[in-house]
Amino acid sequence: MSVFSLAAAPQAVNLLDAGSLLGAFGALGIAVVLFAETGLLVGFFLPGDSLLFTAGLLCVSGTHGPVQLSLPQVLIAALAGALLGAQAGYWIGRRGGRALLARSRAKRLHEGAARAEELLGRYGHARAIVLARFVPVVRTVLNPLAGALNVPAGLFTLWQVVGGAVWTVGLVLAGYALGSSVPNVDRYLLPIVAVVVVISLIPLAAELLRSRGRRTAEGDNS
Repeated sequence: MSVFSLAAAPQAVNLLDAGSLLGAFGALGIAVVLFAETGLLVGFFLPGDSLLFTAGLLCVSGTHGPVQLSLPQVLIAALAGALLGAQAGYWIGRRGGRALLARSRAKRLHEGAARAEELLGRYGHARAIVLARFVPVVRTVLNPLAGALNVPAGLFTLWQVVGGAVWTVGLVLAGYALGSSVPNVDRYLLPIVAVVVVISLIPLAAELLRSRGRRTAEGDNS
């Protein structure tokens, strides 16, 4: 049976657990979750980073997991969900993203919106769109926010494709490479996923440090 076909779902699927989602829905679940996380404001709580990395692990033959996945199908599903989701989020923003955000009572969502707007203002559109892919919640909010702020559609599309491809393919292949090189690595899945989430914040931290260094240098020269 193709992993794009819905498996017999358990009675209760934990939406915050990558293994549970993949065991229930296979590669199709990856596409749906990434579409919701990157395109719909209600998807800010979904586990994009851990889902991609875990999916890569489960593509390794012999891994003891909830399901055996196909690497080409996982990559296709991940790219489709992330790229289509971001584009949908952008057009939602064009048609009233600010109003939708204002109606939400989720504190994390509003914090993510503030960080997304800061990224756009500090780093410019292209760099912010790419960086946002690696920051949970921010990658949910930045796409509709870019639409609401009238970021040019062509520019947004180009850089969301670049960022989405690096994010999805990078994390899936990282999981696959680790699973291929370390026997029984799936036994240590939870701590590995925690490390992945921390690593996903490194690009933003590096940019913040570089920006602070430039401001310090400019202040010394003034």
